[in-house]
Amino acid sequence: MSRPGPLRWALFQYGVRLPDRHRDWVLHDATSRSWLARVLIRTLVQLAPAFAVVLVVLLQFDGGWAIALGALLLGVLVSLRLTLANAVESVDARLVRYGFPGGHASAVRKRADAVAHAEEEKRYRDRWQ
Repeated sequence: MSRPGPLRWALFQYGVRLPDRHRDWVLHDATSRSWLARVLIRTLVQLAPAFAVVLVVLLQFDGGWAIALGALLLGVLVSLRLTLANAVESVDARLVRYGFPGGHASAVRKRADAVAHAEEEKRYRDRWQ
């Protein structure tokens, strides 16, 4: 699996398509156990410049730090909530751009969850029977 460098990773967060040699890494990014955290980080990276501009603009008014940081925190929370609501669909759509069938990430994660659940169930039965 070929990992992108820091610059390509940053561009990927903004929607730039990676070269085909990173296709396996994109699949890993969408299906690993930490896929949801990666989606949230992607949102924060995308919105960081906009939030910085908003913070600077809000600090120009007499409201001070409290209002500016409160508004920024509210914006972050709303953005993360919307990201969570659309995470599955956006990750599946991202993989389609790399040639995977629609819903592939969800199917891979579902299989991995089923395997993990079966292993946990086996350990439980072995211990308590």
